[in-house]
Amino acid sequence: MRGTLCCGLVAAPLLAPPALAQMPRVELSAGMYRIEAEVAANDASRAQGLMSRRSLPAGQGMLFVFRQADRHCMWMRNTYVPLSVAFLDRDGYILNIEDMQPETETNHCAARAASFALEMNLGWFSDKGIRPGTRIAGIEKSPAPR
Repeated sequence: MRGTLCCGLVAAPLLAPPALAQMPRVELSAGMYRIEAEVAANDASRAQGLMSRRSLPAGQGMLFVFRQADRHCMWMRNTYVPLSVAFLDRDGYILNIEDMQPETETNHCAARAASFALEMNLGWFSDKGIRPGTRIAGIEKSPAPR
């Protein structure tokens, strides 16, 4: 996964910004909070993520579905929206949450093997009192990774 992200993102500045393809969506929840998430379940959509976006509506995010559980890492190259990412185990329990600043290449990694990552606007999880150990419901409805 890291190799795919690095290679895909390194070439991105040399190319014209890609047209944003429609990604599938899934409804998730964290306790009483509803989340509408785009799903990045293939190599191309995982590499694109939320790059080139200028805003992310409240209550919306992006769910990354990984092919295998690993200590996946995220970065913010060409991403203009400050984000928080929750790394999730295969059952949807939050392992750790990391805050990420726009246009940086700092790696933000899962504390343990993660099967999913959920990106939301910066501070969304902390503002709602959502912490590691909280279960994100609905991930089982997401498309299988490719």
